[in-house]
Amino acid sequence: MAIKEGDFLKLSYTGSVNGNVFDTTFEEEAKTAGIHSPNAIYGPVTICVGQKHVILGLDEELAGKKAGAEGDVTVAPEKAFGERDMKRVQSYPKNKFTQKPVRGMPVKMEEHGEGTVVDVIGNRVIVDFNAPLAGQTLVYHYKIEEVVKDPLEQLKGLIRLYAGREMEATLDGEKATITLPAGINYDRRWMLWRGRIIHEGFEQIKGISEIVLVESYTKPEKKEE
Repeated sequence: MAIKEGDFLKLSYTGSVNGNVFDTTFEEEAKTAGIHSPNAIYGPVTICVGQKHVILGLDEELAGKKAGAEGDVTVAPEKAFGERDMKRVQSYPKNKFTQKPVRGMPVKMEEHGEGTVVDVIGNRVIVDFNAPLAGQTLVYHYKIEEVVKDPLEQLKGLIRLYAGREMEATLDGEKATITLPAGINYDRRWMLWRGRIIHEGFEQIKGISEIVLVESYTKPEKKEE
């Protein structure tokens, strides 16, 4: 059966630009490309087609395919990270920064958001607020590993996708329970995206009418004198 918008599936992929890999679900390939992160979870990702869980050009490629399909797709800038906009390259006085600015340093400016220092000229600092791959044509090699039908696995996929980590989750009837790991409220990514996980859990997963987030703490044992 052909995959359609709203279907969940497990996807493996490698994205490259000018022959250089910038993103992949394969750990060994990430190591070879020099982009390996020890904190990343590798292996196929669970996504919902049509929800822009992957880059738009790749997302659109998946509809109409079948489980097991494998191929390559070239993604133009307008369906990737957008065209490069020189208006998003700004100059600031060096004294506006609390730490010494150097090339490649990520910064966040109140009026423009997150950017990257691309040059320091005298007392002026040039910051680029374009996405690093803006204006670039991307190439993705992908494989649709399988269609995911189980609601619990779909929910776990959303958690991993947005939170960047795996969590214990159970499903009892239409009630889903997510057990939160200790210290999760200090995780900026979780705090930013947990509302999205809950929203999409209700909107995209059939059969879930309640989501419970559980925090539990264990009293530490006292050491004997």
